[in-house]
Amino acid sequence: MKNKIFLFSATALAATALLIYSFSSCNKKQQVADITLSPEAGTRYKAGDAVPVKVSNPGDSKPDSIVYLVDSVRVESKKDLSALNLKTDTMRVGPRVITARVYQDGKSQEGSTNIVLLAAKAPEEYTYQVIKKYPHDTSSYTEGLLYQDGFLYESTGNPGHSYLKKINLETGKAVQSAKLDNKYFGEGSAIIGDKILMLTYRDPRVGLVYDKNSFKLLRTFPYNVGVEGWGLCFDGKKLYTDDSTDRIWFLDKNDFHPTGYIEVYDDKDSIDAVNELEYIDGKLYSNIYTKDTILVINPKTGAVEQRVDMKNLWPLKDRPKVYDNGQNVLNGIAWDEKGKRLFVTGKKWPYLYQVKFVKK
Repeated sequence: MKNKIFLFSATALAATALLIYSFSSCNKKQQVADITLSPEAGTRYKAGDAVPVKVSNPGDSKPDSIVYLVDSVRVESKKDLSALNLKTDTMRVGPRVITARVYQDGKSQEGSTNIVLLAAKAPEEYTYQVIKKYPHDTSSYTEGLLYQDGFLYESTGNPGHSYLKKINLETGKAVQSAKLDNKYFGEGSAIIGDKILMLTYRDPRVGLVYDKNSFKLLRTFPYNVGVEGWGLCFDGKKLYTDDSTDRIWFLDKNDFHPTGYIEVYDDKDSIDAVNELEYIDGKLYSNIYTKDTILVINPKTGAVEQRVDMKNLWPLKDRPKVYDNGQNVLNGIAWDEKGKRLFVTGKKWPYLYQVKFVKK
C-alpha cells in the first residue's frame, strides 16, 4: 500500500511539474512576444528636438508595417524597424505618450512609452514700467479683471463678499454690481458678446451667466472642468480657464464644455498655480498665484515665452501681514484693446496700475 501511494504521489508530482513547465514556457513566450519602445519613459526633450523612437520586435523579425501615434493620434508609418526621428517643433509641451502599433502576419501588437517635452528655450526676462496709477477698492478680493467699452469689469471672491462689478476706471468706484449668493466664492470672469460668464471656486462649483447690460443673472450651471474654478478669458472664439494646476483648459463658448487643454512648461519644468488670465495679441497672460510674476504663454503649445518680474509694484513691506495666507497678492490683468493699455492689480490692493513691460 505504501509503495502504491508513493508511486501515485510521484506521478502526480511529475504531472504537476510538467504543467508548471508548460505554463512557464508559454508565459516566457508571451513575454518574448511583447514589443518594447525607446526612449525610456520620462525622458525629457526640448521642443524642436528630434526624438529617436525605436521599436524592439521579438527576434528582430521584419514587420509588415509599424504605425506611430502621439497621444493616440497617428503621426507616421514605416515598413521596417529603423528608428523614427519624431519631430516635436509643433507639439504641445508637457507629457506626451508615444505608441507603436506593429502589424505582422495578420496580427497587431502595441508598445508605448512617454516623454516630457519642455519649452525650446528659457523665457525672455522682462520687468515693468508704471505709466499711471488709479484707485482700487481695497475690499475687492480680485479674481477676474477685464476692460471693455471704457469700463473695468471685476469679479471678486470670498463667500459673502463675492461680486461682479462694472467700475469707473478714474474713480475706482462701481457703477453697477451684482452680489453672488453667500454660498459662492467668486472666481474668474469673461465677456462673451452681450453676456458675462463667471466661475466659482468650489463647494459648490458652478458657472454663472449674466446679462452684460443689466447684470441680471440669466442661468447657473454645474461646472466640473479641472480641479477648481480659477481664471478665465476669451479670445473671441474659445474660452480659456485654469484650475490651480499647470493646466489651461479650452471651453466651447456656447455651452462651456471642455474641448482640449495645454500644460504650462518653461525650459526646465511645469508651472503650477497659473491664475488670472488675459488674452492679448495672440498670447495668454497669467500671473502665478502668490508670486509677483506674470507669464506670457503660447496658447497652442503651453510654452512660457516671457516671464515678467512684478516685484515692488506694491512692495511687500507695505502690504498687510495677511499676505502670508494668500491675501493681498498680485492678481488681475486687463487689456484695453483699443487704447493698447495694460492694467494690473491685486487682491485688496489700493491701486490699479497701467504698466508697460520692458525687457531686462
